[in-house]
Amino acid sequence: MLLNSIFFYFFSAIAVVSAVLTVTRRSPFHSAVFLVVALIATGGIFLQLQADFLFAMQLLVSAAGVVVLFVFAATPTNQKSPRRALRFSRYRIVAIVFAIVFAGEVMIAIFAGSKSLYLPAAANLPARNTAALGDVLFAQYLLPLEMASLLLVVALIGGIAALNRRVA
Repeated sequence: MLLNSIFFYFFSAIAVVSAVLTVTRRSPFHSAVFLVVALIATGGIFLQLQADFLFAMQLLVSAAGVVVLFVFAATPTNQKSPRRALRFSRYRIVAIVFAIVFAGEVMIAIFAGSKSLYLPAAANLPARNTAALGDVLFAQYLLPLEMASLLLVVALIGGIAALNRRVA
C-alpha cells in the first residue's frame, strides 16, 4: 500500500506542477510540452487505479491530440510579429469580459447544485470491463458521444480552414 501512495503522490505532483507550468510559460512550445507531461501523469494515475482503458484513451486522445494541435495550430502562427501582438492587446477588454462571464457561469453551476442540472443516472458497470463500458457508451450515451464527435469534427474543419486562409 505504501508503494501505491508513493506512485500516486509522484504522478499527482508531476501533473500539478506541469499544469501550473503550462499556464505560466510564454512560449507556446513549452506550454504544449508541459501539457503533454500533465496528461501523461494523469494517465499514470489512471494506470495505477487499474483503469487500463482510461489510461490508453488519455494517452491516445489527449496527449496525442495536444501534439497534433500544436503542430497544426501553434507552429504556423508567427509569435514574433509586434503588429500581431498589438492587435491581440486590443482584445484584452473583451477577454476580461468573457472571463468574468465564464467565471459567473461556473459559480452559478456550482451553487445551483446537481438538482437543477439534468444528468442521467450513472450506469452500473462491472469493474474493469471494457466491453460493458462500450455497450453503455454506444447505447445509453450515444447522443452525447455523437455530439462530442461532431463538435470535434467542426473544430478540426475550422482549424484547417483558418490555417488555409493564413497560408493563402
